Amino acid sequence: MVFPERNTRTVRLTEVDTLTQFCHELLTTLPRSDQRRWGEIYVRGLVSLPGRKSIRRMAEAMAGWRAEQGLQQFVNQSTWRWGPIRLNLARYLGTLYRPHAWAIGEAVFAKNGNSSVGVARQFAPSAGKLLNCQLGLALFLVGEGEAAPVDWRLLLPQSWDSDPDLRAKAHVPEDERRQERWQAVLSMVDELVGDWGLPPQPVVVDARHLVQTEQLLAGLEERRLRYLVQVPYESAAGMFADGAARERAPGTVGRPAAVMNWWAVENSRHQASRYVVESVPPRPGGPQAGPRRARKLLTRWLPGEPYPAQAWLTNVHAAMPDLIKLSRAGVEVDRETNRLYDEVGLGHFEGRSFRGWHHHVTLTSLAHAYLLGRRRAELESDLRRRPFA
Repeated sequence: MVFPERNTRTVRLTEVDTLTQFCHELLTTLPRSDQRRWGEIYVRGLVSLPGRKSIRRMAEAMAGWRAEQGLQQFVNQSTWRWGPIRLNLARYLGTLYRPHAWAIGEAVFAKNGNSSVGVARQFAPSAGKLLNCQLGLALFLVGEGEAAPVDWRLLLPQSWDSDPDLRAKAHVPEDERRQERWQAVLSMVDELVGDWGLPPQPVVVDARHLVQTEQLLAGLEERRLRYLVQVPYESAAGMFADGAARERAPGTVGRPAAVMNWWAVENSRHQASRYVVESVPPRPGGPQAGPRRARKLLTRWLPGEPYPAQAWLTNVHAAMPDLIKLSRAGVEVDRETNRLYDEVGLGHFEGRSFRGWHHHVTLTSLAHAYLLGRRRAELESDLRRRPFA
């Protein structure tokens, strides 16, 4: 593993025995030693401080009360670049586990006022309701039972494009404007593939609340990327000629390619499911796919239910167990998102600036990755100590 701008020895995350060493490896692209010190203090506070992780509490606990102003300036006003640190994190996680998917998760930051960057009363799909909040998207690297965010986008509401006072107070760059969710997803994918040079993985997206699903699919196909995109079953059924797919029995929508029964733990109990893969016919009169992979429909059916519980459009040509594993990426993301809130204070950020938000979510991602690596190391240690059966 090689980090940019500085020669560092290759260190696996499971071999890092202190948080100081971890921060030294991940914050190496910060240009000044005082910035690296403040970064470690912030990450250490996120990891170890119980309760609300405000800058004041972290400064007092980690460096003394006189440190508050310095930590505040480092997070909210300093101009250090978060992109290289996120790249370091992505490469670092590649030594911890083998990601088999890139999955998109949503982060909701509830707010009382309206001055923090990107705040508006808006619908948060992950919460299922209207909230006064900031909304962010994160791209997670997903492995076997593990997931960690490495890249982020703040979704600016339309109102922030036309309010120069709000933008000036929150230090929003001139080129930062409202993006549709599908555009934000493609932006992160482009950064990972193009700027960071990471080997592409199937992109997993929950698009049930996305109006522009076709734009997302077309964008991924133009990039020749594999994907698994969750959609409402009604919209997927409409792709079939007779339009009556939802009234049929499982596996009779199109031409079944595979059917498999699967057991998984749902809400602390085992749940039986039947997964079905069917070919999606080409759109009548639409452009020919050319090099595009043919689309398929993956559905998950629960016993006794007339309609599928979940549906995905995919261009991944793989064995059914691999498709099911991809479909479970959202479960991993949801679990780790809860840990980001509960363990490292993702939602505790009190700053108002654009760069402060990005600094916070970046350092929160580092804290989460450190705890993920520690859990993995402890699990491996427990397995080594167990006697043979």
